[in-house]
Amino acid sequence: MVTVSKSALKARMLEYFRQVEETGEPLVVTDHGKPVLQVVPFAEKRPMADVLAEFRAIGPVRFTDDPNAPTVDEWAGA
Repeated sequence: MVTVSKSALKARMLEYFRQVEETGEPLVVTDHGKPVLQVVPFAEKRPMADVLAEFRAIGPVRFTDDPNAPTVDEWAGA
């Protein structure tokens, strides 16, 4: 993840924005060494059918345990 100070971003903002667009890697902006902003590429919404089609192409999902079984043991300490 690329990190840049506010002052460095101000001087070369367009260059950093193009880098985020091209690589898809987030850019973290810092102020006095502390992260304050994150610049990420915009992701367009896709129809759910398209998203699910990618998973269906991988193959069927197989459960090794009962997916409807209670999970009480996980919450015993709560």
